[in-house]
Amino acid sequence: MNDQILQEMAIALESEWQLEAPQMLSEEAIITLLTDKILAIIQQGPNAFYRLMYRIDIPEKRLAKVLGNDDTAREIARLVYNRQLEKITSRQQHRQQQNDIDPDMKW
Repeated sequence: MNDQILQEMAIALESEWQLEAPQMLSEEAIITLLTDKILAIIQQGPNAFYRLMYRIDIPEKRLAKVLGNDDTAREIARLVYNRQLEKITSRQQHRQQQNDIDPDMKW
């Protein structure tokens, strides 16, 4: 994974999750942080947890597959990580498409 994506992921963690990104950014470090945060949210009760899953747009079918697994919080953290990654990738593609438009054709 490239450094720019990891940096954007760190920014999202800090702004959306109020988590301090580790100095050594890696997928595993980020998932570990998310796991801890998800465990804390689960302890707040199911309403807080499901509200969060809805807000960050985790599909119900994917969530149902990992609920009840041995390491549920880590699996949910991976779902959240992958969803954030989808958002970042989509934004980058959108920016690239905007840059590819002929300046005379822009509104």
